[in-house]
Amino acid sequence: MKIAVIGLFHETNTFAPGLTELEAFRAEWVLGNEAFLRRYRGTRTSMGGAIDAIDGEDIELACGLYTGATPNGMVAAEAAEHLIAAVAGSVDTTSDGVLVILHGAMAAVGFPDVEGELLQRVRVRIGPEKPIAATLDLHANISRDMARFANLLVGFDTYPHIDAYERAVEAALLLCQTIKGHITPTLALAKPGMLIVPQKMLTQEEGPMKALMERAFAMELEPKVLNVTVAGGFPYSDVPEAGVAFVVTTDHDPALAKRYADELKQMAWAYRELFAYADLPVEAAVAQAMAIAEGPVILVEGSDNVGGGAPADATHTLVHLTHPPKRTLIVMRDEEAAAAAHTLGVGAVYDGNIGGRSDRLHGEPVPIQGIVRTLFDGKYTHVGPYMTGQRADMGKTAIIEAGLLTVVVTEKRTPPWDPGHILSVGLRAEDYHIIVVKSAVAWKTAFGTIAKAVVSIDTPGCCSANLSHFEYQHLHRPIFPLDSST
Repeated sequence: MKIAVIGLFHETNTFAPGLTELEAFRAEWVLGNEAFLRRYRGTRTSMGGAIDAIDGEDIELACGLYTGATPNGMVAAEAAEHLIAAVAGSVDTTSDGVLVILHGAMAAVGFPDVEGELLQRVRVRIGPEKPIAATLDLHANISRDMARFANLLVGFDTYPHIDAYERAVEAALLLCQTIKGHITPTLALAKPGMLIVPQKMLTQEEGPMKALMERAFAMELEPKVLNVTVAGGFPYSDVPEAGVAFVVTTDHDPALAKRYADELKQMAWAYRELFAYADLPVEAAVAQAMAIAEGPVILVEGSDNVGGGAPADATHTLVHLTHPPKRTLIVMRDEEAAAAAHTLGVGAVYDGNIGGRSDRLHGEPVPIQGIVRTLFDGKYTHVGPYMTGQRADMGKTAIIEAGLLTVVVTEKRTPPWDPGHILSVGLRAEDYHIIVVKSAVAWKTAFGTIAKAVVSIDTPGCCSANLSHFEYQHLHRPIFPLDSST
């Protein structure tokens, strides 16, 4: 047996400033067996899961192209066409089946459903008989074309995401069983017409998302049910298929798949008011965080969520922390400031602006005067539970210390998904009373175990938890909560 493995991974925020060009994908451009095994063997990534699922079996791996980029704005049309063609074209057509590693919320100019387009082209290349399995992020905007052109869709079960490896193993094993003729996957897709924000998609804490997951797990205990995927969707992609979705896959029982998918759809709709979410105004949030006796207190600036495509240079919170009464840490992406600090050198005084470079939605530049304490090339490897072993690159990085404020300035946008985000520059998160995170929920895999309190901030930005800030033009309407009559 031979299984082809390919992948294209990007979470696209259509409200984020600028376009994502092809160059953004070059840092994670892995082609062929040798490069794929060297990069991902031994990692707890989706790619590592694909390798381990097949290891020890009498199966040949045929690795095509895997590429991905940090979440960002709309992908440029030419870049998308090149990526789709390159990934689909790298499939070994002599393979018995294909495993496709996807996010599920990638959008581009001219391609509102990149994953659906990619799966369609893969289907054309390998023909109608060979099975295709795809892994998806929990924030996937699952489309009808994804369900149409894939035999298996296996989504993450956790947020924060800590099961990318396990879901890839599951998808690969189901694909093998399908190729051998042991199972015949039949799937049903159901969508309740809802947008929910990432802060309400927590799967390990009590709430509506956990309840949906628990019902899905109970369904999976039935022998005829192969997989149940609960996708919260990605509300910051203004595309027709955005929103909550459920995919139930059974072994040759389409009626059961539809019944269970519809049940989850109705359950989500009944819970819709429980998905409401509100943050504190920034002044009140900062005051509350400072008043808490013991830190670290995590100030969650979800509107500038790097993992959701935000620019990571919003200053709405920084401007209130320039002279904090307690030790405060914030990571800001500012290519210009990082380059200036590297030019100045360790021990020099940095006296200039930080942040506010991308657009006015994310604030104005903030003047900071402080000592350049550390310079770093920005490269580290994940040591925490999220995609352990994955490589990260913050680009030129500098620590600027201004009194009790420590600013880590990075050249590149890097989500705070891993403790290495801070450890790699020689800092201990426990030494700070306040840590500002440019994240909605995924920061918990880096700081969740040490946080003494959490305060969430309502600030402007392309990942705001207040969806009424956005002007949607392409969504299938009506949709809750934008349309109260839904």
